Amino acid sequence: MKQHRLAAAVALVSLVLAGCDSQTSVELKTPAQKASYGIGLNMGKSLAQEGMDDLDSKAVAQGIEDAVGKKEQKLKDDELVEAFAALQKRAEERMAKMSEESAAAGKKFLEENAKKPGVVTTASGLQYEVVKKADGPQPKPTDVVTVHYTGKLTNGTTFDSSVDRGSPIDLPVSGVIPGWVEGLQLMHVGEKYKLYIPSDLAYGAQSPSPAIPANSVLVFDLELLAIKDPAKEDAAAK
Repeated sequence: MKQHRLAAAVALVSLVLAGCDSQTSVELKTPAQKASYGIGLNMGKSLAQEGMDDLDSKAVAQGIEDAVGKKEQKLKDDELVEAFAALQKRAEERMAKMSEESAAAGKKFLEENAKKPGVVTTASGLQYEVVKKADGPQPKPTDVVTVHYTGKLTNGTTFDSSVDRGSPIDLPVSGVIPGWVEGLQLMHVGEKYKLYIPSDLAYGAQSPSPAIPANSVLVFDLELLAIKDPAKEDAAAK
């Protein structure tokens, strides 16, 4: 029951604002008030992403009122368990459908992209374009490199960017997604590549973020700035 009660609490907190009259004035002055609004805002966005757009805001408000007022609940626990199970099943079915659609769209994108001039497809299925050539050294799997990157979905939506943050990052070549591991070893220091990474070389069905749908093809503008020298790093640390 603990998980179901937590899910119920999340739903109640997040949707109560939706059930409020738009003319009602809400105080957002104290830290508690601001935090309360933030909880509702974040949870509301999460539920919207799950497709739960048919929940009854009046019933949500009634549930909050009964809980806060310590009134007898209008539904038995087993009825609530059944209701949450139905919502969970619906959410899982929706996510499965979205995952299938994303996989199909990704496959079609890569098939069309492979036909473009300058796009190279490797044996693994990774696709890349050389945007800027250079003659620097190439990293090995054991190296740590400094890179700048912008990651996008195939529709052009940016989900992460060191360029936007204004700060390149250091990372181990062997410690990133397979598409990056392969792509980085193709590059020379000073080069810029555009990587088109199939979902099985990225995150597959296990998305690390709501910004990246499951089974997404990822597109990266990647610049290899440097290969870190362990000897110099050790000397600097002493």
